[in-house]
Amino acid sequence: MSQSAASSRAIQGALRSLPAQQCRRCFSSSAFQPKQLRPVVPRSPVQSRQPITQKRTKYKTIEQAKSRYSTGPFSWKAAVLFVITCGGLVWYFEHEKERMQRKRIAEATKGVGRPKVGGTFELTDQNGKPFTSEMMKGKHSLVYFGFTRCPDICPEELDKMARMLDIVDAKLPNNQLLPIFVTCDPARDDPAALKTYLAEFHPKLIGLTGTYDQIKDLCKKYRVYFSTPRDVKPGQDYLVDHSIYFYLMDPEGDFVEALGRQHSPEQAAQLIIDHIKDWKSSH
Repeated sequence: MSQSAASSRAIQGALRSLPAQQCRRCFSSSAFQPKQLRPVVPRSPVQSRQPITQKRTKYKTIEQAKSRYSTGPFSWKAAVLFVITCGGLVWYFEHEKERMQRKRIAEATKGVGRPKVGGTFELTDQNGKPFTSEMMKGKHSLVYFGFTRCPDICPEELDKMARMLDIVDAKLPNNQLLPIFVTCDPARDDPAALKTYLAEFHPKLIGLTGTYDQIKDLCKKYRVYFSTPRDVKPGQDYLVDHSIYFYLMDPEGDFVEALGRQHSPEQAAQLIIDHIKDWKSSH
């Protein structure tokens, strides 16, 4: 006992005699220092999820919603738009086709140097006044050849011509179309006879007559069949034959198109209107 107590006091005395620097070095070593901890990053608060709500639709069942898309991308609106577009394209191409056909007809009938149909002339109208081809310039003209003693063809065609003029005037006001009637029987159709005869059909009709040579020359220029005999005696009966066409002339005096008996008044009037519009759009 006494030995152990003595040794304990010896150890304590030795520890007190150690320098203070060694104690500080011992406690400052890494063995006794606390470990460094990683910095703690504050976490952002977690957003709470919104509850999923079902979107309301006009369909009450799933079958109705599926049937909405059963036709794919097509709907009645798309069908209507498709039909309207196709109809517009068909109308445009048909209209353009007719316009190009009228243009080809008008261009094909123009001669080089002088018109193939038509030409210059100097005649007398139903009022006894001079009327020349220059007075047709600047306006479309509708020229017809006939005679006042014609029993059936001329009255029918002049009635048709009057109907054509009324339609054109109604659809295209201020058209300045000149309706001209040239007699193929100058010996019997003087200005007074023309004035009385044409008054029964239309007030706009212009009647023209002249000498035998003047009428024959004009018929030749318009390619009209002329069979009237020369130097007939007063009161002599004879036959007069002629072509049955309306010759549409443009404002430059060129032939545009011949309208025959195959055209109704409505069809002929529409052709006249279309040619007038085509001329205005290109000049």
